[in-house]
Amino acid sequence: MDTIRKVDYFAMDVPQKVGEGARVLNLVRDAGLNLLAFTGFPSGRKAQIDFIPEDPGAFLAVARRARLRVRAKKTGFLVQGDDHPGAVASLMSRLAQAKVNVTAIDAVCAGQGRYGAIFWVKPRDVKKAAGTLGVV
Repeated sequence: MDTIRKVDYFAMDVPQKVGEGARVLNLVRDAGLNLLAFTGFPSGRKAQIDFIPEDPGAFLAVARRARLRVRAKKTGFLVQGDDHPGAVASLMSRLAQAKVNVTAIDAVCAGQGRYGAIFWVKPRDVKKAAGTLGVV
């Protein structure tokens, strides 16, 4: 059985150079914050990193203190469940049948028969995606 929930996420741009991801992740760690997910990818000459914190308010407080330029909060979805062939395909099919376009997704095998995924839809589709997946 999958557990799917809406999550707040925060994006920021950093220079695309050695150690930038470690620098910001160390700030989060040193503040004692837990991340539900973290992803990063190239974006032009920079890199975009996205944080999905367990406690969004505490994350923003740390970001302010560290003078990190974090963009406004957006909504994504976090999926956790039992791994099996087609787990992500089933999720994507349900959204496709509801005519919800997924703008990005990252999914991984978590080991011990579990998987996890984070995905994003356009802001106008958040409510429809949540309803389609039974997220409250």
